Amino acid sequence: MATKILILAEHSSGALKDISFELLGEAHRASADAHVVALLLGNGVSELAAELAKKGASEVIVVESPALENYSSDAYRHEILAAIASEDPDAVLIGNTPNGWDVAPLVAAGLMVPLASGCARIAIADGSAKCARKAFNGKFVHHVEIVDQRPIMATMDKGAAAPFDGETDGSVRTLEPTLDPGKLKSRFVETKKSESGGLDLSQASVIVSGGRGVGAPEKLDVIRELADALGGQLGASRAVTDAGWLPHEHQIGSSGVTVSPKLYVACGISGAIQHVVGMKSSGYIVAINKDPDAPIFGIADVGVVGDLFEIVPALTKQAKEAKG
Repeated sequence: MATKILILAEHSSGALKDISFELLGEAHRASADAHVVALLLGNGVSELAAELAKKGASEVIVVESPALENYSSDAYRHEILAAIASEDPDAVLIGNTPNGWDVAPLVAAGLMVPLASGCARIAIADGSAKCARKAFNGKFVHHVEIVDQRPIMATMDKGAAAPFDGETDGSVRTLEPTLDPGKLKSRFVETKKSESGGLDLSQASVIVSGGRGVGAPEKLDVIRELADALGGQLGASRAVTDAGWLPHEHQIGSSGVTVSPKLYVACGISGAIQHVVGMKSSGYIVAINKDPDAPIFGIADVGVVGDLFEIVPALTKQAKEAKG
């Protein structure tokens, strides 16, 4: 019998968020016989269901109501619990996002089941789950096993899993909402966005990062130029952000952001575990360091031993020429 895994799709401003496709990808990797059901809550979101059905969902369940037009923990908790009762899944995966932090514990409490939070990987077999998550500031990987619980519940770190990369021919169906808007104890008021904008490295497909080996804040321009030439974003190790060379939002690692871009270029980064846990799931890793014994070479697909101030400008030049 197939393992039924329910994922909560997230969306904003009429578009699905990347975490939705990451959850679809992780659900398929979690079990060899996964039957993945995507739950889509909102109002006027039925057009998004077709996209989920093509990108990983075996089935898409759409629940629409004016009370679901904007996220609220009360309304989402109610409809997620109703969908779980209707579908009886073996496992439920929710993004470790602001919405997920809010609603996942409420759902788990309503079901009286444990919740494995902030997972990077999950494997489901024979009714049990093994989850991997960071511990002790990323110095260790914490393995959590959930047994004799149904459904298994976990939240998955944003950017930790690669999105589903195939095509599916999933079905779409609609469930009537079960909530009574008049009985909700909370309501949506407004969303406020930072005036300065924000950098979301977890969604970047190419990241070029600089570490302590860059030497000085003004020398980061060399790294930034390569990132621009590759159409990517500028990342950094903790040493760089602690020194004030870049804002914290650029930091990758256990105390920063976890990323899994298609290409990750590490320049002057030694490869401390604190940094590695945040980028080791990248699709292709290139490391540039003058120390041949730098730990970063242990996880790199390509390692270049040499002066980054000679190598990086040459790469930038080649990238620009390749683009014509």
